[in-house]
Amino acid sequence: MIDLVAASEEEAAAIIRAHAQEGRGLAISGGDTRSGFGNAVEAEDRLRSTGLSGIVSYNPGEMVMTARAGTPIAEVEAALAENNQMLAFEPMDHRAVMGTSGEPTIGGVFAANVSGPRRFVAGAARDSLLGIRFVNGKGEIIKAGGRVMKNVTGLDLVKLLAGSHGTLGFLTEVTFRVPPRAKTGETVVISGLNDAEAANAMAAAMALPVEVSGAAHLPLTVTWKFLAGKLPEGEATVLRIEGLPGSVESRVAKLLSAMAPFGQVASLDRAASRQLWQEVRDVAPYADGTARPVWRASVAPGTGHQLVAALRLEAGVDAFYDWQGGLVWMRMEADPEAGLVRRFIKALGGGHATLIRASAQARAATSAFHPEEEAVALLSRRVKEKFDPAGIFNPGKMAGH
Repeated sequence: MIDLVAASEEEAAAIIRAHAQEGRGLAISGGDTRSGFGNAVEAEDRLRSTGLSGIVSYNPGEMVMTARAGTPIAEVEAALAENNQMLAFEPMDHRAVMGTSGEPTIGGVFAANVSGPRRFVAGAARDSLLGIRFVNGKGEIIKAGGRVMKNVTGLDLVKLLAGSHGTLGFLTEVTFRVPPRAKTGETVVISGLNDAEAANAMAAAMALPVEVSGAAHLPLTVTWKFLAGKLPEGEATVLRIEGLPGSVESRVAKLLSAMAPFGQVASLDRAASRQLWQEVRDVAPYADGTARPVWRASVAPGTGHQLVAALRLEAGVDAFYDWQGGLVWMRMEADPEAGLVRRFIKALGGGHATLIRASAQARAATSAFHPEEEAVALLSRRVKEKFDPAGIFNPGKMAGH
C-alpha cells in the first residue's frame, strides 16, 4: 500500500478528487495505531493525516481546543496538562492490545469515537466534539459546528463523522471541549465478588451521591494482570472517585462504608488509582502479543455478566467489565464465535459487539462491526452515497455493518 501524506487541506482535497475521478479506493489513516481494526480495506493507496499536525487554537478559559487531525494525542494531552484540563472521555490507546506502533492522533480518536472508562458518566468522544473540518468523497472541503458556517444538509455532521471510521470523510481539523482535570482521585476496591454480585454492587454505588467516575469488575482470571499483581486478593470490583482532595476523602469514606456489606473493602491511593484505570482503559489483560479474538461488547449494565455466562456454556471465553458492567471486554480462546456473541446480545435485550482483534483469517470470515437493522442500514447507505458517492473511502472497512 502506498502512503500519501497531505501537507495541507487543499492537497488532501486534490488527492481525493483524483481518486474519485478514477474510482480508486483510498484507505484513510491517522497514526495507524488501529490498522487491524474493522474489516480489511480494499485499496492500493492510503491517505494519512499526519502531515496535518499542530494545535490551531487553545483558550483554557473557554475550555475549548482546536487541533489539526494529525496532531498526536500526546501533544494535545501535554498542552492540556499544563492548564489542568483533560479529554473527559479518556481515550483508549489501542497499541498494546492490537500489537501496533505509531502515534495515536486526535483525528483518529474522534473518527473512531474512542472512549474510555469515564465514558459512562462523561459521555463518548463524540459528545466532546464541537466542530470539524473534513474533505468529502468529492474532494470538497466541508466545515460544520463550532464557530464555522451553519450546516445546511439537515444532518449533524459533527456527530455523524465521529465513529464513521474514515468511511464518510477525511478529517482535517477538530474543535472539542476540554474540561478541568480532577485534582486527585482514589479507588475503592471490593474483593471476592462474583460477576453477578459485582453488578449489584456497582449499581448500588452508582445510586449513591458520591459521583463515581469509574466502575469496573475484574474477575480472578485477570486481576493479577493489573498493578503488577498488587491488587487485594480475589476478584476486584473497582470504583473511582475524583475531585478536590477534601471532597475525595469524604466521598471515599462514604463509599467504603456503603460497600462494606458486599465484601472486604480497601482503597487505592492516587498513583495506584491512576495506573489501574489506565490499565483498564487500555485492556491490559489482553495485551498479550497474540491474535486471539478480542470483542468489545456494549450492553445494558445489568446484562454484561449474563452475556458472559451464556457464552461460557458454549465457548472458551475470558472477560472483564467496565462502564458499570455495560462494556464487556472478551477474549475468545480460538474462533471469534461471532454468531454466538451476537445472538446472545440480541436475546439479552440488544447492544452491539465489535471485533477489535483477530487473525487475518478470522477477520476475513467475520464482520467486525455489529449488523445494523434494515432501516438503519438503508439510512447508512444513503449517507454514504451523499458524502462518498464514488465509494472511495476505506472500501470494505465497515462491510456488513
